[in-house]
Amino acid sequence: MKSYTIKGNYNDRKWYVVDADGKILGRLCSRIATILRGKHKPVFTPNRDVGDFVIVINAGKVAVTGHKEDKKIYYKHTGYMGHLHSATLRQIRAKRPEFIIRNAVWKMLPKNNLGRKMIKKLKVYAGSKHPHSAQQPEPLTL
Repeated sequence: MKSYTIKGNYNDRKWYVVDADGKILGRLCSRIATILRGKHKPVFTPNRDVGDFVIVINAGKVAVTGHKEDKKIYYKHTGYMGHLHSATLRQIRAKRPEFIIRNAVWKMLPKNNLGRKMIKKLKVYAGSKHPHSAQQPEPLTL
């Protein structure tokens, strides 16, 4: 039995909109990563980008379980000695709520050229409005 592989460009993409209000961060992001990769489609090929576009609204209202709001720490190093910056989830949510979802999804995608293409199909917005109404996104229930 031969396995099916896609040849050439794949242009049959859909747009989905996800409301993150009250959704648990890890479960939401793993489902989004699956859609970005295209694993929900029968034409999935690991070495091709066959995934769909995902719009996330209300990113600032995503839920986390336990004490992660104060104990989860994001680190960033500038490359200079002594310049390791850290911030808790609560601090990041106050400044850039889009970063929380984008970072969690990025860590679930492949770390190569293909993963960089996939993350560009993710659009995250802190509020409930988005500028992609012309693409007629379908609501995605998780």
